[in-house]
Amino acid sequence: MTNKSIIQTDNAPQAIGTYSQAVKAGDTIYLSGQIPLDPATMEIVPGGIDAQIKRVFENLKAVCEASGGTIQDMVKLHIYLTDINHFANVNEAMATVYKEPYPARAAIGVASLPKGAQVEMDGVMVLK
Repeated sequence: MTNKSIIQTDNAPQAIGTYSQAVKAGDTIYLSGQIPLDPATMEIVPGGIDAQIKRVFENLKAVCEASGGTIQDMVKLHIYLTDINHFANVNEAMATVYKEPYPARAAIGVASLPKGAQVEMDGVMVLK
């Protein structure tokens, strides 16, 4: 059986269902999906898609740090957008968040996301 531990931080939104913010198995961290919730209010941040993308990256960063790493340790990023035309906005934000080498990623257009969010991201990180 894999030695796993649960990652939890108050600096990211609390789980709103039957899941953990992240699970550590060995040196690998599996990050649950983050939507643009402000962890203090548990409400979607105002300001449109760019504010939502920024908040999602802030939430991912908080969970990465609680896991003992940084967002730079992410090796895979999944992006879910209710409007795939916002993919250019994600690219712009990623250029400010990540340095090369960038994580592998997938961008998927979806019909809807929890709480009416326009973007959700999850991923995998590996600790050094």
